[in-house]
This record gives sequence, structure tokens and C-alpha cells, in this order.
Amino acid sequence: MLNQKSENDRRQIGFYCMEDLVPKDHILRKIEKAIDFSFIYDLVKDKYSEDTGRPSIDPVVLFKIVFIQYLFGIRSMRQTIKEIEVNAAYRWFLGYNWNDAVPHFTTFGKNYSRRFEGTDIFEQIFARILLEAVKLNYVDPKAVFIGSTHIKASANRNKKMKVQVQVEARHYHKELMEEINKEREAHGKKPFDDDDDGKGNKTGKTKEVEKSTTDPECGMFHKGKHEKCFAYTAHTACDRHDFILGVELSPANVHDSVMFKSIYDKVKAIFPEIKYVTADAGYKTPYICKQILDDHRVPVLPYKRPMGKKEYFKPYEYVYDEYYDCIICPNDQILHYSTINRDGYREYKSNPEICVHCPKREQCTQSKNSQKTVTRHVWADYLDTAEDFRYTPQGKAIYRKRAETIERVFADAKEKHGLRYTTLRGKAKVTMQALLTFACMNLKKLAIWKSRDPRFKPQPGFSFLFFIHFVLGQKIIAKNAAWA
Repeated sequence: MLNQKSENDRRQIGFYCMEDLVPKDHILRKIEKAIDFSFIYDLVKDKYSEDTGRPSIDPVVLFKIVFIQYLFGIRSMRQTIKEIEVNAAYRWFLGYNWNDAVPHFTTFGKNYSRRFEGTDIFEQIFARILLEAVKLNYVDPKAVFIGSTHIKASANRNKKMKVQVQVEARHYHKELMEEINKEREAHGKKPFDDDDDGKGNKTGKTKEVEKSTTDPECGMFHKGKHEKCFAYTAHTACDRHDFILGVELSPANVHDSVMFKSIYDKVKAIFPEIKYVTADAGYKTPYICKQILDDHRVPVLPYKRPMGKKEYFKPYEYVYDEYYDCIICPNDQILHYSTINRDGYREYKSNPEICVHCPKREQCTQSKNSQKTVTRHVWADYLDTAEDFRYTPQGKAIYRKRAETIERVFADAKEKHGLRYTTLRGKAKVTMQALLTFACMNLKKLAIWKSRDPRFKPQPGFSFLFFIHFVLGQKIIAKNAAWA
């Protein structure tokens, strides 16, 4: 006979403890044991008044609500509050019983605009959680993995306009121009004027970009088979254990190599013991290699596919001779040094009288004067050093870990923690979301690792029953030894 529940069971009255309603192995229990959230009081104490206005919501509770949203990937604060109303574990985590009223879903938004906007409170929360992991020796910054992922903005791709924006100079423009002019003077040539952006663009030069009318701070993203959309890019660094070490946000139309310095400087300031810096092919530029090697660290970068046409010779088939400072072409002819351009590329040119009769000319150049020009960056030696390390067993092993670290971080952030899209608008708010999301991911890993750490396992206490068992066990062992 089927066991049918009675309708009266829905109206039963009983006494329950909130502690008993939460499973013993729930992730929120582990998080509560892993870290003391009282540090938040010290971070926000200057944002509250003790004698003015109505009593405010507990700031720890306020941030715990946001942690719940990003920890479980809930799509909005409105939905988060609905979940808290009916979820015993969430209420227990916040310190609420079943009779306590849950704050309105606009509470955090109002507190953000009135208290936390323009502050570094979210960076401090992220740093404090990371510090807890560092104290327990869970973080291994010897090898750092840097990458980026896009976050779709809350902006309709059709609501846009074309605007003219000023071309910004590269952050290493001054350093590069000094190197270029030094070489030009060594060859008896006139130095370049320092009134451009390094690409021949004079100050005030503009370019046309697509700008969203909904969220003007985001950028148009288009890569490979991806559909064009407005988005932000989260530039992130992590260690080999997937602990996130730093985050920088930019519009999606800013190249990865441009933002490398920001995230790299942030991470190395916290972890000066970094030895290996691993990134994908988007970061493989001469300046990035120079920056890492000048810091006495090792860049671990992959093979970058040549950008030329398939039917032509590949760039690596033109061999550079360091001793004679020349290029040897596939037909064993020499290309001599000519000049250095404003981009920092040395130009090596062939002899047209030889090239015009070359049997491989159709695979080499389409030049009307039958002259081949090969360029080599002034900092190409740093790039060659990184390329040499790529072939070593250590370099291969370290780069292989990249797919298991930074790529996994991005996958978890999008699939489990709701970072694929954002409902917020403006770079500051999206930065806040990214920081808190990655802070929750660090917090989750910290809690799980700490729960498994033998250092924090409860030791068995002494009891009379334990003593009896111990004595009987010793007698049995002695008896067996006697029989043996």
C-alpha cells in the first residue's frame, strides 16, 4: 500500500533549531569556520555614524548577502533575497532565524551608491581573503598564470554610435623612443621627434570606434566565431592552485598586451618571489618579454602562429645573424641593415639586382622593385630568450599547467558564479562584481582546503569509555603476544 502524506502534516507545529536545519557538510558551514568576517567592521567603520540616523543593517550581514549571490551564481539581488527568505542555510549564515525580516533587495544598491562607491573597500575584502590563504601556505606564487576573459555588458549591441576618440600613446613610448634614437645616433641618423604616439600619429590624432549609448564605458568585443557584443575584459592572475591573485578590468576593445603591465605590477608588488610568468599568445610582445626578463623572471609563452600568407615563406625562415647584424633569406642571400622606424623595428633590405633573378622570388615578395624588406624589433632579443625557454622540458611543463589553472578559473567564474554576464553598468560597478566574485571563489577554495587540513581537525578528547577501551586493548595485545 502506498504511503501517502497527510495534508495535516503541512500545518504541524514543531520546535526546530536553525543549527540542525543546515547539513553538517554544507559549504557555508565550512566558510564560517574558515574566516572571521569581523574584519569588515574595521574596513567600514568610517562609513557609518554611531549617533546619527536610524540603526543600519549589520555591514557583515550586508556583505554576506552579496557573498551568497556570487558564491552560488544567483542572477540578481532581487532573486538572492527571495532565496534567502526560504533557505535555512542562507539564514543561518546571516545569523537570521525564521522570524527575522530579510532586507529589501535595494539595500545593497543604496549602500553602494551612498557609502562604498569610489572607495577601495572591495579590493580590501579581496586582499584580506587572499591573505588568509597566504598565511596558511595554500598559495604558491612561484609560477603565476595571467589571462583574460570577457564579461558581456548590460548593453544592447544595436544601441550604439560611432565616435572619434583620441589615440593614446603606449605606456612604454618614452622608453622605446629613447632606444630608437640611441640607435639612430649610433648610425649617424637624425633622432625622431618625441611628439607622436610611436606609430607616426601626431598628438591629437583620433580614430573612430563604436560606443554603446547604454553603457559608454564598455567596448565592442569581436573575436573569432564570437558574435559582436559590448563587453568588459577581466585580466586575471592566479597561482598553480587556482587562487586568484589579482584582477584588472578594462573595456573589451583594449588589447590584452596593453593591460599586462597593470595586472603584472599589481601581482608582483604583493608577491615579489614570483619566478615564472605564464601567459597566452596575446601577451607575446617584445616589451612584455623585456619587462619580465628585466625583473629577473622567466616568461613562459607559447608558440605564436605567423600572420603572413600561406604561400609565402614564414618569418622564422629568415634567419638573423647576431654577429654580423644581418638577415639570411631562404635562398642564402644577405639582407643588410637599412634603418629603424618609429615603431622600433629595424629594417633589413635585400639587393634588388640579386632578387630579380631569384627562383624563389614568388614565395618571398611582391615588391615591384624586387626588394625584400624584413623587420626585427629592437627588443627582439628578449623575445628570442623567451622562445628558447619554450623548448625546455620545464617550460613545456609550466605552460601545460595554464589550461588547468587560469582557464579553469574563468570556466568556474562563468558557469558556477554568474560572471558570464553582468546586469550592472559602468566600469566601477562591474569591477566590484568581478572582485567579489573572485573573492568568493578564493573563499570557497580556502574553506574546502581548511576543512581537509589535518592542522585544523578536532583532536579526540579523553573520556572514561576511551580509557576502558584502551586498557582492554592493551590486555588483548599482551595476551596475543604471549600466545605467539
